[in-house]
Amino acid sequence: MAKFENLDEYFASLDDNKAATLRRILDAIATNFPDSTVKLAWNTPQIQIAGQYVFGMSAAKNHLSLAPWSEAAMTSFAERLAPYETTKGLFKVPVDWDVDAELITDLIQARKAELGL
Repeated sequence: MAKFENLDEYFASLDDNKAATLRRILDAIATNFPDSTVKLAWNTPQIQIAGQYVFGMSAAKNHLSLAPWSEAAMTSFAERLAPYETTKGLFKVPVDWDVDAELITDLIQARKAELGL
């Protein structure tokens, strides 16, 4: 896989559904966390607040992986994450996911609290 230089290159590498869903997720984050920044790290979009990672995302063949950078948040929100396949650090959503901005916001708030932000 090529190393992407910017978000436009990353999104151009994805099919329309994946790109559109990830853009909606980023829009929801930007709306609720205007102090957040997006950077490419590990060749995927990662969200930072005050220089700390608070959320990450990537596209796979048949799903999108979303990561709040916090095992504690994954545990705390286990009931709300129950509809999704999860690991200790991420949850998988369909490529055409109806973005749950409230869930993402709550996960990021939990990560911020964990970091003392």
